[in-house]
Amino acid sequence: MKTIRIAAVALLLLAAAAFAGVGRPDSAGGASAQSEGITVNGVGTVESVPDEAQMSFGVQTEAPTSSEALARNSAQMERVLAALRAAGIAEKDIRTQDVSVWPQYDTTGQDADGYVARNSVTVTIHELDKAGAVIDAATRAGANEVSGPMLTSSGRERLEAQALEAAVDNARKKADALAKAAGVGLGRVTAMVEGGGTPGPIMLEAARASADKAVPIQPGQEQVQATVTVTFSIE
Repeated sequence: MKTIRIAAVALLLLAAAAFAGVGRPDSAGGASAQSEGITVNGVGTVESVPDEAQMSFGVQTEAPTSSEALARNSAQMERVLAALRAAGIAEKDIRTQDVSVWPQYDTTGQDADGYVARNSVTVTIHELDKAGAVIDAATRAGANEVSGPMLTSSGRERLEAQALEAAVDNARKKADALAKAAGVGLGRVTAMVEGGGTPGPIMLEAARASADKAVPIQPGQEQVQATVTVTFSIE
């Protein structure tokens, strides 16, 4: 009886295994219908001349107490802000970036030997030819920390759309060349995915402006790039 039961169980297991395999595609049988087609990567690039700049202006002051350091800092920053407004920067284009106060320690590192206060703002300059004059005005008014400019182009969305169009066109040309090489026809687009990103704005190092000459700013050229992955059906 034990032998008969073991044989019966073995037959049931074989039957279950055979049933489980029904309807499953053979993994070695080639690509599935979903993967049929020609998939390529396309790249599109649009060049433009930056016409805007973003700068950071900071004021750092020292005093025996934290309240005095902050008071001195605030007064000096007010002069910088007034100079920025006088240079033609709108209120909406001036944004506080950082306000901080910290102690300075003596050589032992145990006792505070005064305090340092810092205040910085980010400024957007929409007329690039005025960037040098803005830097000069801010430093004359007391800004002792200057960083930037970060150069970019206005209408960036339009430039990115143009780069995407160029990327799709590039992908179609690649797919067409592959289809001709394979002796097949190129069909419609069945899938498309945007990939990668555009390079960030151009960052240049800005030295502190001299008292008698504005800092020259050269915009150079900016590249906006887009990439896409496109799948075409085969006819």
